[in-house]
Amino acid sequence: MPHEVRGVVARAKGEPVGIETIVVPDPGPGEALVRVQACGVCHTDVHYRDGAITDEFPFLLGHEAAGVVEEVGAGVSDVEPGDFVVLNWRAVCGQCRACSRGRPWYCFATHNANQPMTLVDGTRLSPALGIGAFADRTLVHAGQCTKVDPRAAATAAGLLGCGVMAGLGAALNTGQVSRGDTVAVIGCGGVGTAAVAGAALAGASRVIAVDLDPRKLDGARRFGATDTVDARDADVVESIRQLTGGVGADVVIDAVGRPETWRQAFYARDLAGTVVLVGVPSPEMTIDLPLLDVFGRGGALKSSWYGDCLPSRDFPMLIDLYLQGRLDLDGFVSETIALDDVEESFARMQRGDVLRSVVVL
Repeated sequence: MPHEVRGVVARAKGEPVGIETIVVPDPGPGEALVRVQACGVCHTDVHYRDGAITDEFPFLLGHEAAGVVEEVGAGVSDVEPGDFVVLNWRAVCGQCRACSRGRPWYCFATHNANQPMTLVDGTRLSPALGIGAFADRTLVHAGQCTKVDPRAAATAAGLLGCGVMAGLGAALNTGQVSRGDTVAVIGCGGVGTAAVAGAALAGASRVIAVDLDPRKLDGARRFGATDTVDARDADVVESIRQLTGGVGADVVIDAVGRPETWRQAFYARDLAGTVVLVGVPSPEMTIDLPLLDVFGRGGALKSSWYGDCLPSRDFPMLIDLYLQGRLDLDGFVSETIALDDVEESFARMQRGDVLRSVVVL
């Protein structure tokens, strides 16, 4: 029988979200019904509410989640009822050209549930990133469920579902930071701070955090930044060069995603260094650089999709590091809130008052 649950819905562009009754079907072939325990509040949810991603309203928001599998559909063998899982929005297909070349983190045909979740009147909902986890239960493709150690706190584990994984992966997977590297991270919100933590975890000798907000710079130090640059009154490129012996950083991660920050990242790296773009730009943004500078500086200019993560590989490993006390996922949780508090948490996030608000169900 379908389940009627509470969920956070955005009905129209720019309007405040509200709690509504959601109808969640029983899982069909390849699907899983998950009882959500915790779900982080991410900027992407605000982008959905504001119509900045698509206009397929109404949206069921929430995507950065962990919970317990309650039921599975036919043909599901990787997870079973009772499994503690982190939800992901890149359930790889195993068959597309990226997967067949052994690069499944680039999968071009990721899976979502086939059946829609709806409002009581039958109106079809668009689940954020194919998940829709600001709800007591959600229906996803079973491949979107990654089983992890159930000793992990759901509030911490769920953060791997989006922002924290994006930042960690930007350093560990895309930037391939290694022992002794110098790293600069421009923008120290949730994603940027996670990139700082990833660089420190990889053994970087110097991790430079850059931001306009002193509160965020203080937070970056708690996650392993050795140096900070207050971009309000400092030349970012020159400051990074001074902190790296005049040559620039081996890896510079742009966690803002604006032309001016990407340009800073480009010129703040060492010759043959790597730039990683993990902040998401808006469609109208462009970059203009002398082509000779691109040629003459060598190295690599990369973008990082979801931290180039492979959930089946990365989530269990990172949860193990968390349980060993080597990765402070709990430190990202600024507050826990109820479903009714999501709209207010958006405002706190946009003001920079929190690193992560997490809905506990």
